[in-house]
Amino acid sequence: MSTTPPEQPPTTPYERPSVNLNIGALMPTPGNAELVVYILATILLGIIALSSDNFNAGGFATIFGVITLGYLISRGIAKASRVLER
Repeated sequence: MSTTPPEQPPTTPYERPSVNLNIGALMPTPGNAELVVYILATILLGIIALSSDNFNAGGFATIFGVITLGYLISRGIAKASRVLER
């Protein structure tokens, strides 16, 4: 007695094999919310410095430095939280 193998479901040409990726180890996409806020705050401070008599270039430079320091600290904290422990 001969037996025929069971029919296999048809495969589509777009079907890809299953690949096990380590999603946690992928690099993050460039750009983040802190960068957008940093750029917007810098533009806003520049506009205020140009239009105001009380807020001049020295004040802009001081506040720009403080905002830059805050941005760098926030990025350092964000990267430190993603350290993979082995």
